[in-house]
Amino acid sequence: MNKSDVIASVAGSAGLSKADAGRAVDGVLDAIRDALASGTTVRLVGFGTFRVVHRAATMGRNPRTGERIHIPASNQPKFKAGKALKAVVTTAYGRGGGHGAGGGPDE
Repeated sequence: MNKSDVIASVAGSAGLSKADAGRAVDGVLDAIRDALASGTTVRLVGFGTFRVVHRAATMGRNPRTGERIHIPASNQPKFKAGKALKAVVTTAYGRGGGHGAGGGPDE
């Protein structure tokens, strides 16, 4: 499912035009992006939590040459699924999962 599919789904379920649904989806995504950019955690009860985590600088290796390289510190967005979302996914895929890529009900 891509952004266009999400917009079409929102339009259908909310009774909106695709243009209005597109603005709504963009608004939600902008709000999440802006909150994360300012360091604010976004909690959507029943869906999940978006937050920013700091990754410390570390040393790595260039896999081609074996040379040690410095990997700088960074801030990364993270998502943790909520209890209700996990329950829906578990029910849709059945216990034990194991489908991996391409094994879901839509594929």
